[in-house]
Amino acid sequence: MIEFSATRMAIKQRAIEPREPVLLALDVLAQHVVTVAAGGGFVSEQLRDEVRSTYAFAKMTDEQWQWVMDFAHRGGPCLTAYPRFARIVQVDGRWVTADAQIARMHRMGIGTITSDGSVYVQFVSGKHLGSVEESFAAKLKPGDTFSFAGRTLQFVRLHQMVMQVKAASRKSGLVPRWLGGRLPMSASLARAVRQRLHEAADGEYGDVEMKHVKPILQLQERWSIIPRQHQILIETTKTRDGYHHYVFALQGRLAHEGLSALLAFRLARGEPVPVTATFNDFGLELLSPRCLAESVEDWHRALSPDNLIEDVLTCLNSSELARRHFREIARIAGLLIPTRPGAPFSVKQLQASSELFFDVFMEFDPGNLLLEQARREVLERQLEFKRLQSALEQMRTEELTLVTTQRISPMAFPLLAERIQSQQLRLESATQRIERLAMQLEEAAG
Repeated sequence: MIEFSATRMAIKQRAIEPREPVLLALDVLAQHVVTVAAGGGFVSEQLRDEVRSTYAFAKMTDEQWQWVMDFAHRGGPCLTAYPRFARIVQVDGRWVTADAQIARMHRMGIGTITSDGSVYVQFVSGKHLGSVEESFAAKLKPGDTFSFAGRTLQFVRLHQMVMQVKAASRKSGLVPRWLGGRLPMSASLARAVRQRLHEAADGEYGDVEMKHVKPILQLQERWSIIPRQHQILIETTKTRDGYHHYVFALQGRLAHEGLSALLAFRLARGEPVPVTATFNDFGLELLSPRCLAESVEDWHRALSPDNLIEDVLTCLNSSELARRHFREIARIAGLLIPTRPGAPFSVKQLQASSELFFDVFMEFDPGNLLLEQARREVLERQLEFKRLQSALEQMRTEELTLVTTQRISPMAFPLLAERIQSQQLRLESATQRIERLAMQLEEAAG
């Protein structure tokens, strides 16, 4: 309801959500070069200047252009022995496709829309459990635990779209995420939500939605506080499950996903301790057997933007993410042909082929610009690095307010419910447990 109210306010203020353009996508440029060659040919300098006139490639250097031309002409330094990667040739000063078959295969694979594959989850012994999305599986490192199919599983390895697991000893872990449920709060909407909460903290409930949630927010104020615009609320609650740390950064789900992994890594680095992380659009929960941070200074250190890229690359499986993301880049750049008449390639086959290219480039052509693009896009698109960095820079200037609550607050309850839904429960369903806890909290609220 608060988001509805904030959305209406943002519309009235014409606070339009920005769309960040993709810059220097060399895989797209390589495809475009072959497309123009197949459509009558081009003169290198003329096409370079035309491409450079676009916003996305305005800062393209001559060296990058020559690399793309060499890649389309002979496959770069690693693939010169394979004729199918020599896609364009120069004839009478114009670059055209090498032959009719290459032009035909290029037209079949043209386009830049790619889909996220599903990964099979199975025990090392072979029993199949189901599937999760590849973007979730690729972030796991050996030894990580996650909840799936009513079990807590330990990740062993990921190979050619199959995730091998074994039963985990501890009963907590990450929660798989599906892209269909990934409609996150934008940065613009997050600012509007913070403004609505700031008004509620002053006792202002300006429209029908805010009046509707007024009793819940008043209860939030009784048991904790309502965070103001330049205030980060951190609640700590101790239950029989352990210590719950709720950080309400109000930056949106994408930023909180990276932030939860980063905080779990930093707070448990000195003394390794199991941490279960859950996140939503309003904040995140870290659950641990011991208190992870007790002072404002502890939280300031954990929320620092210093050494951010090193810590993010360490706590998330960035090398495997780049390997998986390279499949999209290789497909768009023309290294992979995703389909042919009557015989489409499976995602598993495409992944196996792209991994082979990735390994060859890593060993024999480490300066390959497509590898650099894969690393950059993993940081920007999958780990939302820029948004996470911006959020931490903003939080550095804001007031951290620590509150120890006797019971789960209304703002924290959705995070608790989301974690419960992922856990294995034998005596009662997740819905039954959530309803029981909600009833207990409502009785406590009177």
